[in-house]
This record gives sequence, C-alpha cells and structure tokens, in this order.
Amino acid sequence: QLLLVESGGGLVQPGGSLRLSCAASGITLDRYAVAWFRQAPGKGREGVSCIRYRDSGSSIKYADSVQGRFTMSRDNANGTVTLQMNDLKPEDTAIYYCAARHTSFHSNDGTWYDHWGQGTQVTVST
Repeated sequence: QLLLVESGGGLVQPGGSLRLSCAASGITLDRYAVAWFRQAPGKGREGVSCIRYRDSGSSIKYADSVQGRFTMSRDNANGTVTLQMNDLKPEDTAIYYCAARHTSFHSNDGTWYDHWGQGTQVTVST
C-alpha cells in the first residue's frame, strides 16, 4: 500500500505564500500520476492540479481558480511533488490532499486516484 504524506500547510495572511510537499513512503513518485485536491469546509472536493507520470512540467493541468498563482512540480532529487502557492486568498482555505496512481494518465478527477494522503490544512486569514 502506497502511503502518501503531505506537509507544508499552515496559517498565512492574504497575499502570502506556502509550499506544500507530497512524499511517498519508501518510493519516489516519478512513475505515478499525481494530483492535488482540496476541500473547504462545507464544500465538495476540488481538483487543484495534476501532473502526468515522469513528466517535468509540460503536462500539468490547473483549476481555473488557481491558474497563475499555483505551481506544481516534481522534485526529482527527493522523489516528491510540490505545490507552490502564491498570492493566497481566503477562498484558498481548505484541507489539501495529495493523490497518486501508478499510471501514465493524469486527471483532476478525484475518482481516478487510488492512493491518498491524510491532508494538510491551509488557512488564509488576517
């Protein structure tokens, strides 16, 4: 069973930045399609971004709500996937989850992924 662990969440003021990281126990994620999702209180799960396996960046898809502010990437040195979040807004407040599937196809549809992390809280507030 693949164990995913997210880190990097926290409290930040509007306009601030955070960097999330997703790591898998004992393996690297370079051969997995990986995605970030988030769920705000009282709302459904939203796909934030996703990357195809073994891709360095050309395949990344972003939700319209984060386009231009968030950047997903692979940290090949550490075998992890990161989400750099800039110009954060209160509406970005949510629990952020990392998800993965050992396949080449990537999607912002949560039903595609079969491995999930426990999530990390991101709060954007004054």
